[in-house]
Amino acid sequence: MATDHLELDVLVVGELNADLILRGPITPAYGQVEQLLDDATLAIGSSSAIFACGVARLGLKVGFIGKVGDDLFGRFMVDSLRERGIDTRGVQVDPAVKTGLTVILSRDDDRALLTYLGSIAALRPEDVDPAPLKRARHLHLGSFYLLDGLRPGVPDLFARARAAGLTTSLDTNYDPRELWDGGLGAVLENTDVFLPNAAELRAITRRPDVESGLAALRDRVGTIAVKLGGEGARAVRGPVKAQAPILPVQVVDTTGAGDSFDAGFVYGYLAGWDLARVVRFAAVCGSLSTRAAGGTAAQASLEEALAHVRASES
Repeated sequence: MATDHLELDVLVVGELNADLILRGPITPAYGQVEQLLDDATLAIGSSSAIFACGVARLGLKVGFIGKVGDDLFGRFMVDSLRERGIDTRGVQVDPAVKTGLTVILSRDDDRALLTYLGSIAALRPEDVDPAPLKRARHLHLGSFYLLDGLRPGVPDLFARARAAGLTTSLDTNYDPRELWDGGLGAVLENTDVFLPNAAELRAITRRPDVESGLAALRDRVGTIAVKLGGEGARAVRGPVKAQAPILPVQVVDTTGAGDSFDAGFVYGYLAGWDLARVVRFAAVCGSLSTRAAGGTAAQASLEEALAHVRASES
């Protein structure tokens, strides 16, 4: 899918943190109460990194811009990206900060996330080298509300990307402060693909349901795909609407399923597929990623995902 004169299909800008996933049917209790878990996994974390691994797994050429500390978690993240063929020349190692970490308490019916921002909040506009924008087809940014240092510069970053001929996509993820602003409107003006989940869409648009939330943004963003958890996903592009169910799989861990959905959606978008096939492919990618602990261990290859899409189409 890469053009001859461009080195990267997708340039990802965003947060880097490891995920410590603790699985078991427990609710933590204070008072020095010790409870036993079923499993513990150290995995690639962060929405942006899981997305990057997903599009790389699908065969695209991917570069990453972010920041880590000079520590164990930072080295783990950079090495893990490199192992998946991702260009990490844009990742800065800052010995003055600690790499971010998310502890995920996961049980069959739900998850709780505890995040230490660290290097996530330390990424700043001046840390984003403009040179890769000349080498890429598409810019993706994740975790808008966690990027405290970078966030004021994101509108300009997206405007510059558009001016350079790139298409753009955005997944804000959840706002832990629940303010749901931070200059997002200026970013959406230069966003081609917006990828919220249902709760994020309702909060951002301040509308009571998905349908009215989509209607509120339809004239501002070219393509919107909203993730509906177990109900699949819906997408709109102007007057065109599409939806897709999840793919039934044996779910082990839902960590990063939305990011794998994003990866599939951006792949299909860049391939120029019709909206129905794009959202179907994305739903397959998101579903298949839940088969193992962590966000990247079970991400689908292009051949695997397409096989499921063809089966559903026939």
